[in-house]
Amino acid sequence: MSHTAHIRSHRKPRRSASKIAMRAGVAGGVLSTLAVAGASGAANAAEPVTQTLELPTLTADLAAQVAESATATELAAANYELQAERDAAAAEAAKEAKADLAEAKKKAAEEKRKAEEAARKAAAERAARDAERPTLKTAAATAASVETSTSTSAATGSAAAVVSFLKAQVGKAYVMGATGPSAYDCSGLVGAAFKQVGISLPRVSQDQSTAGTQVSLSNLQPGDILYWGSAGSAYHVAVYVGDGMFIGAQNPSTGVAEKPLSYDPPTGAVRVL
Repeated sequence: MSHTAHIRSHRKPRRSASKIAMRAGVAGGVLSTLAVAGASGAANAAEPVTQTLELPTLTADLAAQVAESATATELAAANYELQAERDAAAAEAAKEAKADLAEAKKKAAEEKRKAEEAARKAAAERAARDAERPTLKTAAATAASVETSTSTSAATGSAAAVVSFLKAQVGKAYVMGATGPSAYDCSGLVGAAFKQVGISLPRVSQDQSTAGTQVSLSNLQPGDILYWGSAGSAYHVAVYVGDGMFIGAQNPSTGVAEKPLSYDPPTGAVRVL
């Protein structure tokens, strides 16, 4: 026996013929498949491929939901616009109301101021009249004294002419601002009477009350100018004609009239004759 006979061979064992044939068949099949695929790819490369994509079709329910959603969106937008218009109108109305209130307050304050001013003026006038004119009782007593002391006096000279003119005017109308010959106011009558004897007096009663020498009501003479109110601010004048009587243009209701001193007791008198 060889000395190497017990050593295993290192060479690979031979494959069986059947396995080799099977593998060859598989390889051939793969190659055939690749060939067919290549041929098919070449054929397909020669013709363009067109693909058609189909969009999904809305169902009836989905379309209704979309319509409802659009309607709701439009309604919400309309409501929002309407609310915005209402808010704007309310803001404008509030602005106008605020302006009207401010104007009303301003007018009310102005009316109140005018009323208070008128009340103060009326109170001042009343106080002035009360201070200037004697009380009725004192005036009546003064008039009685005047009538007693002057009852026998008689007009002479220029005074007689003044008194004669005045008596001729009794019954004529009282008209504010008139100086004759058909109508007079109080100072217009006095001025016209003294003009008969060449004496020019101031036009208004305030100035006529200081035109001569102040005399006491207990020492009156015919032709003395009587005044009501304070000297320099008198509001009425007339002329004493004797026997406790005076003639003056009193007011629109009486016109030019002859009255006793007690009818309206004067405040004072001045003498110009």
